[in-house]
Amino acid sequence: MIPFPQIDPVALQIGPIGIRWYALAYIAGIVIGWRVARRLVEAAPAAGTARQMDDFVTWATLGIIIGGRLGYVLFYRPAYYLQNPLEALMVWQGGMAFHGGALGVIVAALLFCRAEKLNPLAFGDRVAVVVPIGLFFGRIANFINGELWGRPASVPWAMVFPHDPLQLPRHPSQLYQAGLEGVALFLVMLALWSVRANRARPGLLTGTLIAGYGVARSIGEFFRQPDDNLGFLLAGSTMGQLLSLPMILVGLFLILRARRAG
Repeated sequence: MIPFPQIDPVALQIGPIGIRWYALAYIAGIVIGWRVARRLVEAAPAAGTARQMDDFVTWATLGIIIGGRLGYVLFYRPAYYLQNPLEALMVWQGGMAFHGGALGVIVAALLFCRAEKLNPLAFGDRVAVVVPIGLFFGRIANFINGELWGRPASVPWAMVFPHDPLQLPRHPSQLYQAGLEGVALFLVMLALWSVRANRARPGLLTGTLIAGYGVARSIGEFFRQPDDNLGFLLAGSTMGQLLSLPMILVGLFLILRARRAG
């Protein structure tokens, strides 16, 4: 077992205002992803312009926040927020779900592409490449906050998380997920994007991201402790795995459709 690094979740305190690492992780993911996507969108065959990607950032940010929060409320704690509806608006208290955020960004992209008369799959392919950047920073922020910890473990790198009421050595599953959903998935997306023939098949990269995330999340869930209010569900699966299954199916459909079209 190794000690959990004591990092203050508040990165910067200015009077009564505290800037948390979690908020900075969202900002870093959006800003870095935006700057990279500006270069990707104009690469041949172009799927849009850098100016359009600039405009889309606002749409994507709203989709992430609104979708991520609604996803958490509806998928993970519906009974609680049904009794406390006003707390559903208190985003600063934490509680975001990637699956909801993904749906939010998809809706935002469809509306934006319709308004700009862009091919939503081709434009979405460029956005899909940079999504793992945000996932990486988000998981690192989860680790700093000492939340979403793993299942009890006896591995040499197990940690006791400060907010764990049982104080058991556990897998640092946030770091596993940062590696799978962030680093590994980004390298796969970048490698596929670098081949021009793949960029010419609208939906291929979007499908790869959706299916790839579903697989990475499902693997990570084997090490992550399920939410206390949900526990294990169908056949010992978790909510994260159940929500990832349709993502894998949709992603495979998009991949096959793109390959046939290509």
